[in-house]
Amino acid sequence: MLELPECYHIAKQLSDNLVGKKIKKVIANDTPHKMAWYYEDDPSNYHKLLRYRIIRKVNAFGSMIEISAGRSRILLSDGVVVNYYHPGDVVKPKHQLYIEMTDGSKLVCNVIMYGSLFVFLNKQNKNPYYLIAKAKPSPLSISFDQTYFNSLMNEAKPTLNLKAFLATEQRIPGLGNGVLQDILFVAKLNPKRKLTNLDDEEKFDLFRAIKDTLAMMAKMGGRDTEFDIFGNPGGYLTILSNESKDRPCPRCRGMIVKEAFMGGSIYYCESCQK
Repeated sequence: MLELPECYHIAKQLSDNLVGKKIKKVIANDTPHKMAWYYEDDPSNYHKLLRYRIIRKVNAFGSMIEISAGRSRILLSDGVVVNYYHPGDVVKPKHQLYIEMTDGSKLVCNVIMYGSLFVFLNKQNKNPYYLIAKAKPSPLSISFDQTYFNSLMNEAKPTLNLKAFLATEQRIPGLGNGVLQDILFVAKLNPKRKLTNLDDEEKFDLFRAIKDTLAMMAKMGGRDTEFDIFGNPGGYLTILSNESKDRPCPRCRGMIVKEAFMGGSIYYCESCQK
């Protein structure tokens, strides 16, 4: 699933390839998918909303990518696979959203597990996840400083574990269960540790791990477990994932373990993330 670093990179790629182009044709829900969600459950007017609009800007907000085309907006969520095709390229026959430009290039989106593909007029979307993601500072920005991070910790229940603190309640939009594994590995903290058990040094280490790890992931084009608009994997070599379980820790040679926790999986070194 796409998280903050991948969305940042994909937004940059889309900006480089789409800004200034005019939309010619839009096909939505050509291949129905039970877990593909459309704005107000009605994709029938997507072509009308986007036809002849010129793409002006592409932004990433948390785990969402927003494309501005005139007064219209295209919003893609973390579960959407986004592919760009140059003029003349062969396009996959199945898709949930197909957008063709007047120069023949195409933006094609598919949903694997679940994802939203919204098209709406500017300021029309009142979805709280979207509004919060736009309003909160990104960890990639200077606004996300230690003072701001401390305020997030102070507002949270001290009994929260680190996974819950980092990846729930939209505290840090775009930071999900995928990227938090490496963040906590860098900080040498266990996902099950409680906020109340962290000392000031550990809180600072967590803050720095969030900033530095996400910046590195974004700079390298996302994680190697995810793909960009051309189908290439990201350049960041993920430390903790399903591929690393039962292997020695790259830092201390302890064992990497996998556990079910809070409805998902966590990975950690049993020696240096006690």
